[in-house]
Amino acid sequence: MLRIMSTPDELEQRHTLTTATNRYDDLRMRDALAAMDPDEEPPLSADEMLEMLALSEVIIRKAGYGRQTMIRSARAAGASWTRIGAALGTTKQAAWESHQRWVADTAGRPD
Repeated sequence: MLRIMSTPDELEQRHTLTTATNRYDDLRMRDALAAMDPDEEPPLSADEMLEMLALSEVIIRKAGYGRQTMIRSARAAGASWTRIGAALGTTKQAAWESHQRWVADTAGRPD
């Protein structure tokens, strides 16, 4: 039986960052347990592996959006780009450029 996989776009609509992370962690743990003892825990199906992959993309998207809104809030609170870059483990230039790309990318998205 062919099952149609959920795409990251579909999963993003159904999950919050927390629920996506919880489901991803559940699948990842089951996969790890199956690798250690396949007789005790069956391996994930292809559909479950693809779901885990799609969930990882959802988590990246949602965390990235949260990161950019935190940057915006930090700037509004008076944080310099130097301090924001340090908080991100990068330079002020890289932090600023990344944020500007995100602003430009999201400005063109339909609601």
